[in-house]
Amino acid sequence: MSKILIIEDEAAIRRVLTKILSEENDSYQVEEAEDGVSGYEKIKNNDFDLVLCDIKMPKMDGVELLEEVKKIKPEIPMVMISGHGDMETAIQAMRLGAFDYISKPPDLNRLLNTVRNALDRKQLVVENKILKKKVSKNYEMIGESEAINHIKVMIDKVAQTEARVLITGPNGTGKELVAHQLHEKSERAAFPLIEVNCAAIPSELIESELFGHVKGAFTSAVKDRAGKFEAADKGTIFLDEIGDMSLSAQAKVLRALQENIITRVGADKDIKVDVRVVAATNKDLKKEIEEGRFREDLYHRLAVILIKVPSLNDRREDIPLLVTHFAEKIASEQGNAVKKFSDDAIKLLQEYDWTGNIRELRNVVERLIILGGSQISENDVKLFASK
Repeated sequence: MSKILIIEDEAAIRRVLTKILSEENDSYQVEEAEDGVSGYEKIKNNDFDLVLCDIKMPKMDGVELLEEVKKIKPEIPMVMISGHGDMETAIQAMRLGAFDYISKPPDLNRLLNTVRNALDRKQLVVENKILKKKVSKNYEMIGESEAINHIKVMIDKVAQTEARVLITGPNGTGKELVAHQLHEKSERAAFPLIEVNCAAIPSELIESELFGHVKGAFTSAVKDRAGKFEAADKGTIFLDEIGDMSLSAQAKVLRALQENIITRVGADKDIKVDVRVVAATNKDLKKEIEEGRFREDLYHRLAVILIKVPSLNDRREDIPLLVTHFAEKIASEQGNAVKKFSDDAIKLLQEYDWTGNIRELRNVVERLIILGGSQISENDVKLFASK
């Protein structure tokens, strides 16, 4: 069932359009509105798959309505209905995000083709959203502790902005989950999130990795190569373990943040990039600054928003939820039934010293599921958790 809204101040045209669409496909559920204001109210309070909207209307014209709808429900395709003198306005509406426009009186074949195409596009958008939700489950933040709820609130507030974020916390706490959530909830979600582990790349190669290089820039540079900043254009770059980045690379990152410009290694041509930077570290960057290993000006550029991810020992109340989550995930991956953990087993896991944080907990849960009984008991935890 496809819900279509017709917004048109001329009653005769509304009736004709409603009749055409209703007779074309009995799965079309057509509603009407006589002006932009009443149409906007209907759109606010209902989920439509398509809106056909006249351009010249009293109270609120079609272009104004289009702009307002794009703010609240950008996924709804809007087809503008234009009179003979409205062509320039119709083209303007297309620039503002209208799906298409049709002229009065509408050509039947063009109208129906446009409606079908717009509904197909809406279906694709819906399917893409469902797919994104499935993907984002891999980066879901599990927990209801005060610290985790605070991080979730911060993510919701910050994601929609362009503010740079520095995520701190020990290894294994899930800093990358925060970065993924920030990207997926942002306006940049349709573009790439490019991850760079600064600690895993040799210092002599980090600049080439980040900014690319031209052929002949160094011995192994046999062809031009784009870097991670170019790959992340319009999206987000996640600089993990940024505290391990060399000082020379830090200087180039600082320039990229200040000017939105990068230069490939060995080139003299600047490249404009539009990238949001999210960084993470397990180091105390203020101490690194004091000891001359990290640039203070880069720190202040990165740390517009600071998000501190707590260690697992500081959020033990989340361990039962995490254990259940990992047990279900592991069972799904292995195609087995979910093993239950006894209350005593959970209690013992909550008392454990989790130096490896979430990553260590996940490994322990998997080990217990493989080696333990049909229900994981306190004895199983004592036998296998510390191995």
